[in-house]
Amino acid sequence: MRVLALDYGSARCGCAVSDPTGTLATPIEPVLRPDSRKGFARVVGTVRERGVKRVVVGLPLGLSGRDTAQTTEARAFASRLQEALPRVPVELYDERFTTTIAARAAGGDATTSEDSRAAAVLLEDWLVRHGNNGL
Repeated sequence: MRVLALDYGSARCGCAVSDPTGTLATPIEPVLRPDSRKGFARVVGTVRERGVKRVVVGLPLGLSGRDTAQTTEARAFASRLQEALPRVPVELYDERFTTTIAARAAGGDATTSEDSRAAAVLLEDWLVRHGNNGL
């Protein structure tokens, strides 16, 4: 089953998708302005085009584990996405440090966006924690 991870940001939403076995996470093109009509339609279209069966939205908690303004935006986006995709589970997943890890792992790789690499790090962690049980 394919899983899509989203590193939500109001300007750009990083995206990564798993292979059908739920083993590999691959960064894909980010979606610009995901809260706009066009951007939101692109996210929903990605779910449908790629046969995604679950969406994992990164939850940007503060270092203390508390909500921030960005956390509130991510929760609202995930809720809106769940309404648009009633048959596809949408869940939130702690994304602390994913951008930092993605930046360190890139090593000068400019072929994928940092946001989508962060989504791939998020997805890799989610896949490891959930294994085939989460799929």
